Amino acid sequence: MDAVPDSRADPAGWLTARLGGPAFGGDYNPEQFQHDPAVRREDEELMRRARVNLVTLNVFGWAELEPEPGRYDFAALDARLERLHAQGVAVDLATPTAQPPPWFGLAHPDALPVTADGTRLTHGSRDTYCLAAPAYRQAARAVAEALAARYGAHPAVALWHVHNEYATVCHCEHAADAFRRWLRDRYGTLEAVNRAWGTAFWSQRYGAWEQIQPPRATQWRPNPGQVLDFRRFWSDLALTAYREQRDAIRAHSRVPVTTNLMLPGYQVLDLWAFGREVDLVGVDHYPDAPGLDAAADTAFGADRARSFGGGKPWLLIEQATSTVYAGDLVLPKEPGDILRHSLSHIARGSEGVLFFQWRQSPAGAEIWHSAMVPHAGPDTRIFRETVETGHAVAALAEVTGSTVRARAAVLHDPDVWWALDTPVLPTPELPYLPALKRAHRALWDAGITTDFAHPSADLSAYRLVLAPSLHLVSEESAAALTAYVEGGGTLLVECFSGAVDPHYRAWPGGAPGPLRPLLGLRAEEFRPLPSGAAVTLTDGGAGATWTEALLLEGATAEIRYAEGTLTGRAAVTRHALGRGAAWYASTRLSPASYTALIAGLIRASGAEPELPALPAGVEAVRRHSADGRAYLFLLNHSPAEVRVPVRGHDLLASRALPPEGAVLPPASATVVREES
Repeated sequence: MDAVPDSRADPAGWLTARLGGPAFGGDYNPEQFQHDPAVRREDEELMRRARVNLVTLNVFGWAELEPEPGRYDFAALDARLERLHAQGVAVDLATPTAQPPPWFGLAHPDALPVTADGTRLTHGSRDTYCLAAPAYRQAARAVAEALAARYGAHPAVALWHVHNEYATVCHCEHAADAFRRWLRDRYGTLEAVNRAWGTAFWSQRYGAWEQIQPPRATQWRPNPGQVLDFRRFWSDLALTAYREQRDAIRAHSRVPVTTNLMLPGYQVLDLWAFGREVDLVGVDHYPDAPGLDAAADTAFGADRARSFGGGKPWLLIEQATSTVYAGDLVLPKEPGDILRHSLSHIARGSEGVLFFQWRQSPAGAEIWHSAMVPHAGPDTRIFRETVETGHAVAALAEVTGSTVRARAAVLHDPDVWWALDTPVLPTPELPYLPALKRAHRALWDAGITTDFAHPSADLSAYRLVLAPSLHLVSEESAAALTAYVEGGGTLLVECFSGAVDPHYRAWPGGAPGPLRPLLGLRAEEFRPLPSGAAVTLTDGGAGATWTEALLLEGATAEIRYAEGTLTGRAAVTRHALGRGAAWYASTRLSPASYTALIAGLIRASGAEPELPALPAGVEAVRRHSADGRAYLFLLNHSPAEVRVPVRGHDLLASRALPPEGAVLPPASATVVREES
């Protein structure tokens, strides 16, 4: 293997060089088995069988590590690191700060979190702390410092893992004090806060900093500017807490540092900001539906993870082996899903796959969370598929370091997400996450490799950009989008965009605010639809949820409303600008209309799929190495055998492909080093 890369300049390359290939493993919690030597011996043998080379230790180990305030007991962790190192398994060593021990809450009751309605939570679950509490931050820094001082140069440690799935939100007095300090730094004066939040409305004007509180439970609707700024503040607070632990570790270690960012259906963090601060992006991802929807959601999560790191290789730190989480239901994955979901992440830039967790917990709140070794033991389909996946991942050593090239992008802005979460909208039926997923799914169904991008970014690398919502938009983002279209890009913006500025104040002149010259139109009236209602369009499709009365100022109507008050008026528009075109959909298009529109934009923009004419349920993704090699990942999620006419070397089977190309049985996958 080549010389080991610098751990700071190329953290992903350093990690894979240290491991000898992609990472494979998961959270390892031997303390849950009361140090049973028989279980430990079996773990060692099963890890060898599954080709495990990296495990995460100590995520929830604070109570064992610091049984009393200030007294650390490293004996158990010392022994685990030595045993793992002896058997050739590296360690992703976590700081255990996602759950303080019971003694902490008794000693510092003011550091326990408070809900928006004023309820003080108590120890008994996880994440019972306030990030703004000085006692918590001091204790978290201290335990991170103690771990780094002891293990900073330990040969088993290949990655540092700060905390776990930031971040619990708190509304206590510590949070209030920190929020006021953040507002002072952001706005400078109280008068600037009053202007930004529009506090002249409902007699909310603040005359002293001490009058400002977090957005706690109140009589009716809160101030949306206050809610939006509190979300920004809490994300910044979490990032500050991360930096404190990261810097304490860096004082003792050259090993890369990350955290496992959760990709859930809520958005507490500015993940773009975290992506700039971690040495490599690490994420946890759990699909929210079974079957083909799980495959699409896996691609959605992986594309987000890659994008938050600027396209660099990243790492999947947690996934489930055999379950998906559909609301309150825990549903099974089907045979073959473990391999295909894992390869989907690697196809999209992950330098390996880890699971939560190695062995299923014998007790506790996640007793039924799936694992690599289930309660039923190793003689199970789940463990056999885990072993198969481990061997497949090990066969992909030459793929590490290669990157993904996307032809299209979906715009992703935490400010827009938070703005659409405020309870002041004309309808609650325009949530951000489903809109993001629908846009990504339309491109995924069409075989288009997709990035996510911030609206203010340079978008010139993409043929096609979808903006599922730009409800909140800044002048900076409007300028970036205008430059993209003028330079030859194709942009689709969807309804209720350009309505408010970054302070959640309505743009003068109405929507779409600073996007008006770009889109060539003005919305003179919003006309939300009753829940479940639809309106017919002239393309034979329909719109739902929302409509707008548009006045065209250069744009042309491509689809019109065919019924109701807006009959004959523009529903979907196109505005030629420079060498590109900006499209606008003023209603939430039906699936058929949306699919047809996206298909037309793909053709017009030249955003071609990786492989044309693949059957439904079959996806193709390429990674490209610096020396010009291309690796084609083929994932067959369908129940039928598929033949793909491609030439090259099958890395999983370790053989040249036959002349007819790759033959994929139902629910299977392969990876091909393509011939030039």
